[in-house]
Amino acid sequence: MSDQHPSADESLTARRSGPLRGEARAPGDKSISHRALILGGLAHGTTRIEGLLEGADVLATARAVEAFGARVARLGDGRWRVEGVGGFRQPSAVIDCGNSGTGVRLLMGAAAPFPIDAAFDGDASLRSRPMGRVIDPLSQLGARFESRDGRLPLISLADGRISGGVVVQTAPSAQVKSAVLLAGLNGSGVVRFVEDIPTRDHTERMLRAFGAIIDEVEEDGRRTLRIAGGQRLAGAAVVVPGDPSSAAFPLVAALLVPGSRVTVGNVLLNPLRTGLFETLREMGARLSVAHAREEGGEPVGDVTAEYGPLTGVTVPPDRAASMIDEYPILAAAAAFASGETVMRGIGELRVKESDRIALMARGLAACGADVAEEADGLVVRGSGGAVRGGARVETRGDHRIAMSHLVLGLAAEQPVTVDEPGMIATSFPTFVALMRSLGAAIEPA
Repeated sequence: MSDQHPSADESLTARRSGPLRGEARAPGDKSISHRALILGGLAHGTTRIEGLLEGADVLATARAVEAFGARVARLGDGRWRVEGVGGFRQPSAVIDCGNSGTGVRLLMGAAAPFPIDAAFDGDASLRSRPMGRVIDPLSQLGARFESRDGRLPLISLADGRISGGVVVQTAPSAQVKSAVLLAGLNGSGVVRFVEDIPTRDHTERMLRAFGAIIDEVEEDGRRTLRIAGGQRLAGAAVVVPGDPSSAAFPLVAALLVPGSRVTVGNVLLNPLRTGLFETLREMGARLSVAHAREEGGEPVGDVTAEYGPLTGVTVPPDRAASMIDEYPILAAAAAFASGETVMRGIGELRVKESDRIALMARGLAACGADVAEEADGLVVRGSGGAVRGGARVETRGDHRIAMSHLVLGLAAEQPVTVDEPGMIATSFPTFVALMRSLGAAIEPA
């Protein structure tokens, strides 16, 4: 096994570590990486990307964009060039999106306006995830899909026509919003998307950077986005900041391992993505930001975490959209806090790469934590000190379940082992190497 890419048939074990120290950079933000490739493929001319996440999910999107007619080239570490042809062309084969829900849902929206038959598929995990949440609003706008049960494999049909209309948010999902906006971009008429709960706004920001016009208004306390069809995108330069969802793992590890102090540089600090940092501060975490600045239209900064006691909190359900991917690592941190941490309104976690609510509850319980699973949440009653550990945790190939339990193992009394760590490469291919560079004891089981 290399430091960066544990294979799928290996296990990894984390053992109680000495103080974690040092500076690191999180891999490029996954959400922004997907969008940079897709918009580069839809644009006319050259898009140059710096800091692209080179994880399996994003690489699947790069291959998809190429299959739709763009020329995509890797120039160096995180440096990519996309030569767009002003739209998507008929692919010659099935678009395999691997394990990426973001990739397939955004690509479905981007492909819907074009007179092409595009077949989409993915791995067993992605085939189990619901696509109706995208199929329904796109069909409402005139797209046509062929699918047995609202899941992959499916086909976006050439005879669909995206026309104007209004789509109202039914659940907070930036993937749905993005699919609708990308469809409207190359449709006819005007598409409006209305959301009650703000979701991550990377698509809106990046569309504007590529030259699109998107109007945004408040109507009766609801945010409405308006995009007219037939707009022309021009290639752009994109700098991808560090992913806060990935930065969370070394930062939380520093909060839990006595004597630790870790800085993660160039972290995306978009306020629609920083719910975890806000929650950790409410728990008493020693988190600080230095060198706050703007890069590529997004706020970034260097985040430092220092070891210290944590206290349980109740996380407001309306914060879920800004930290939905971070609840597994928050649950791990909560096991060490004093008192009860209540996480509700997170039913979305049951239809991620795995049922993350169930797997976190099982894994934490196996490690000796006091945890209660609810239909749409978790309640963790923290120990106020070290957690026992000493378990082999089933991950079902979910990268965030694996990394969260490995972080827990670094501060637990006994080692924690996770199965199927190869899937960590979907979002954080350098996780093991980065954690070891800070002093973490993570080794093959």
